[in-house]
Amino acid sequence: MNKNIIYFDNAATSWPKPKKVIEQMEYYLNEIGGNPGRSGHRMSILASRLVEDAREAVAKILNFNDTSRIIFTKNATEAINICIFGILQPGDHAITSSVEHNSVMRPLRYLESKGLKLSIVKCDSDGSLDPEDILKEIRPDTKLVVLTHASNITGTILPIKEVASFTAERGIPFLIDCAQTAGAIPTDIDIKECENCILAFTGHKSLFGPTGTGGMCFGEKVKMRPLIFGGTGSSSDHDTQPNILPDKFESGTINIMGLAGLKAGIDFLIKEDIKKVREHEKRLVHQFILGAAKIKGLKIYGPRDPEKQVGIISFNLSNLDPSKVGLILDKKYSIMSRIGLHCNPNAHKTIGTFPEGTVRFGFSYFNTLEQICAAMRALQELADINNDFN
Repeated sequence: MNKNIIYFDNAATSWPKPKKVIEQMEYYLNEIGGNPGRSGHRMSILASRLVEDAREAVAKILNFNDTSRIIFTKNATEAINICIFGILQPGDHAITSSVEHNSVMRPLRYLESKGLKLSIVKCDSDGSLDPEDILKEIRPDTKLVVLTHASNITGTILPIKEVASFTAERGIPFLIDCAQTAGAIPTDIDIKECENCILAFTGHKSLFGPTGTGGMCFGEKVKMRPLIFGGTGSSSDHDTQPNILPDKFESGTINIMGLAGLKAGIDFLIKEDIKKVREHEKRLVHQFILGAAKIKGLKIYGPRDPEKQVGIISFNLSNLDPSKVGLILDKKYSIMSRIGLHCNPNAHKTIGTFPEGTVRFGFSYFNTLEQICAAMRALQELADINNDFN
């Protein structure tokens, strides 16, 4: 690991990973190697146990007790697509917000072209949302509400609990994109009570797992069709898709090596305590906000309040293209960031940064206050040069 690098691109994927994550992936490859559910030999049985252990780890971190309703996918995007295409049909009505990632917007827009009726609730310029605005859009034909838990642009935390409450009262499925929150903040949705809810998560961000891991968990009142059909290792005497869970949604061989790493990442997170992780990232956000206030021409987008956002900061330096800022931060200061539109043009339109986008810092438990200070010095130098030139 290059210790000179300051990695602030954790909202894209977290780095570094805990050592145990890599060790457990190697352990699977070297010592287990089998395909779960496909054979009766010991290596296959060990692989099956590994997958179920990963399911139990996800259940623990997401406060969910029915492991059969935890479905593994390769990322949150795939889980979201399974839900959207598995629930909605032409003529149905769906509700979402103006800060949603393309993993939500693109499947909804596709279905809209086929007859779906879509309401997009406008968020404020800081990415915040009034839950009453969602409630106002609910109609008799509303079949799904989809919201991000926290914006991947501003980090703004949306009022998921309130929306879960009134969708549950009306029996409307509520899909929550937890890509930026699973592992970053304690889950405030109890699916045992909100049985209409679906949590879509990714494994490679705040859960510290590898890429190619993710999934969803969903309550007993959620009914949806599978997106992919095929071999499950179960009901092999039938050529129709089994109805049992989780097999119904897990056709084909899943990423067993990745799940070994995901379990290790979650184990690390549980051992460290997610509340401790949350407090650390809030301190990083607070430190950045304090430093940014002293830099002329640096504008932060979003709530600028650690209590109201996850460890994500989007900003621009006046008269400097974000792509240029990101390049200089990398080449001169070894600071890794994400620049541009972040697969989310609607959010940038909402906060007023379309089409140029922003520079985004995504913080992690492995980042330090010293790294924040180093970044502030770099941004101050950039601002000084820019201000002198202009």
